[in-house]
Amino acid sequence: MIPGEQTPAWMTWTLRAAAVYNLAWGALVVLAPTAIFRLVGADTAAFEEPASYAIPIWQCVGMIVGVYGIGYWFAADNPARHWPIVLVGLMGKILGPIGFVDSALIRGVFPIEMGATILTNDLIWWIPFGLMLRHAWIVNERERNLAATADQPGHLDTHDIVTASGTKLSDLPGRTLVVFLRHSGCTFCREALADIAQKRQAMEHAGITPVLVHMDADTARAETFFADHDLAGVEHIPDPDQSIYRLFELGRATIAQGFGLRVWLRGIRPGLIDRHFVGRLIGDGWQMPGVFLLEGGRIIRSFRHQDVADRPDYLSFATS
Repeated sequence: MIPGEQTPAWMTWTLRAAAVYNLAWGALVVLAPTAIFRLVGADTAAFEEPASYAIPIWQCVGMIVGVYGIGYWFAADNPARHWPIVLVGLMGKILGPIGFVDSALIRGVFPIEMGATILTNDLIWWIPFGLMLRHAWIVNERERNLAATADQPGHLDTHDIVTASGTKLSDLPGRTLVVFLRHSGCTFCREALADIAQKRQAMEHAGITPVLVHMDADTARAETFFADHDLAGVEHIPDPDQSIYRLFELGRATIAQGFGLRVWLRGIRPGLIDRHFVGRLIGDGWQMPGVFLLEGGRIIRSFRHQDVADRPDYLSFATS
């Protein structure tokens, strides 16, 4: 989100309420599949047939609804950032009533009494979810406009950027390799740290100082994370509001950049074979990474990832 942009409290509480509702409704359907039918006075004969698939299919519906609740809970703190979850939720709440009308009113194969659940499951969420998506559009449009100003002459000024140790980026000795990371739970972020740790000594011998830019506001936690990846004492810059990412013209990923087929296939090795796995998401899961070589605060080489799976050779990039 753009600096100073706050999520309205009602959006957070609405998504939390939706999460609790979905989890409760889903659990009820899984554990007591006929309870809602009996509550609204619907016929439960289909559940009682010996060879009926109705109960397991209905329990699967409950499972899906409950899983939506988990997504709503994580999206609650920042629906503008996690708008795809809100969008998918709204789509389900629109398509659900359409499916009910078709199956209950047109074809008559579903109990019409279950229409009572459409109000609480779907209709009451249309307006708040729609307003959240409008909010997300406005916030992200502002962010794109702000990022677009980064290519204006004189706008990219790195001299006032300070590392967590209090050193100005432009005052670091020799050349500086500035690596913008994705969120710390990302498999590719962890792979990048392993690559940098492996080449760190060679970089420093070549007069290159690696600097990591990340989105964790907790400096101590970030330093522990880096130390766990053999990068203890590395210079780093916390950028939780992503203003420095935007300064360097690093945008947010598209669906293809973040979840395309190449990303999934490339993720097999670092995620499973090299055992970097996936961890807790700290930061914007849609933020794109990048690598920049600076000298005296001036960019002399840049690499902006085409998708999150790109893997630059950090030593060659810094020394060639």
